Amino acid sequence: MAHNHSHHHTHNDVKGRNLLISIVLNILITVAQVIGGLISGSLSLLSDALHNFSDVISLVVSYIADKFSKKAASVDKTFGYKRAEIIAAFVNALSLLIVAAYLIYEAILRFLNPTTIESGIVIWLALLGIVANGASVLLLRKDSKENMNMRSAYLHLFTDMSASVAVLVGGLLMKYYGWFWVDSVLTVLIAVYLIFMGYDLLKSSFKVLMLFTPDDIKLEKISKAISNFSEVKNIHHMHAWQLNEKEIHLEAHIEFHEDISLSQFDDISEKIEELLHHDFGINHVNLQPEYQKDDPKDIIIQD
Repeated sequence: MAHNHSHHHTHNDVKGRNLLISIVLNILITVAQVIGGLISGSLSLLSDALHNFSDVISLVVSYIADKFSKKAASVDKTFGYKRAEIIAAFVNALSLLIVAAYLIYEAILRFLNPTTIESGIVIWLALLGIVANGASVLLLRKDSKENMNMRSAYLHLFTDMSASVAVLVGGLLMKYYGWFWVDSVLTVLIAVYLIFMGYDLLKSSFKVLMLFTPDDIKLEKISKAISNFSEVKNIHHMHAWQLNEKEIHLEAHIEFHEDISLSQFDDISEKIEELLHHDFGINHVNLQPEYQKDDPKDIIIQD
């Protein structure tokens, strides 16, 4: 079994702290928007407050998943909670799609029934949302490129910031031109973007949870590369999956031309593991040796 672990405790602590700061900022925004929406009579502000509240829940889920993912493995949890962040990403991506559908529904209702609102309060609270969500987006931006869980939180916050920009633009146009329909149009555009990004994240996290072969791992190429070893007759019964975003696992049966010793197998398997890690990015390998065993020799065999 090949193992290539790396520990970044300081980085993980910063990641958790940034999530916590984002949670506090979004709670403040939500409370301010609820109060402002009730005072001004703005449905758009109340709708945005609901959107922000859903993001608070999503951020809490991401924060809990981040904490759980650091827990050590045990005899009854041999992988620990390494998949907690993938589950959080899936849940958050699904909630992105639900929120997007709700925003479109509210936008259509608002478009059909425009109402006069107190635009001044809307403008100031939109500015508050842009500043607070913008700060949160900047905090999570770096980690969002490497981690599905953080990317799901980042997308929620980025959409919040975009929604606040839409509310600001709508507030200004309502204040100076009386164009109440603009808010609805901008909300639909944001929701469509949210569906596009949310679906991509939902699909990626679903593949990991279902143990699908990672997109960049081609088993036929791996089989050919391993078969180039002179001692190897064939490789079959292969499984490749992603435990989380840092670990790709592969297991396979390898048939040898000769009845080699255990020490010889150790030497060959070490070379194979090095090849798989260097050329294919696979960092956990489990190989089962065989010699003249009567079993199916297909690359993929249904268990």
